[in-house]
Amino acid sequence: MFQHFVRHSFVLKYQSLILTLHTVNDWLPGLLLRLILAWEFGEAGWAKLHGQNWFADLQFPFPFDLLPAEVNWNIAMTFELVGAAALLLGLFTRFFSLSLMVLTVVAIASVHWPEHWSSMADLFNGYRFEDVEGDGFGNYKLPLIYLLMLLPLVTQGAGKWSFDRLLSHLCDGRR
Repeated sequence: MFQHFVRHSFVLKYQSLILTLHTVNDWLPGLLLRLILAWEFGEAGWAKLHGQNWFADLQFPFPFDLLPAEVNWNIAMTFELVGAAALLLGLFTRFFSLSLMVLTVVAIASVHWPEHWSSMADLFNGYRFEDVEGDGFGNYKLPLIYLLMLLPLVTQGAGKWSFDRLLSHLCDGRR
């Protein structure tokens, strides 16, 4: 009898925990992803706003290779700053998350991808945060993590605590 009571009590507590986690899942993961990504991209954009343009020596992928380095610098800076603000607010989250994914892929191709590699082992050498040795194997680990963090924001949106959600409710109310 006591065992049945303990087992039943455990099951009820477990079910309560799962229900709480489901409730938190509606808003917490999206909010935390937005906050950390807003900080990271905002910091990068702020550094560009107050720093020197170092894009002149980079090889950009098509079609960005058709643009002058100054234009690429300003595009990156603008999308990092405006995208960070939009992520912070949860405003047009899918658009800005996708835009920041494109920006990140261009950054990987232009800056972080290995200069030379002939095997998968060489390619995996670039899966690191910093190229401290200057060996040309790149450092694409952090931008790859950013891509993976942006993906749920593209596919699932900003979550409950966002202006996107507010706009959605306002638009639904007018129909």
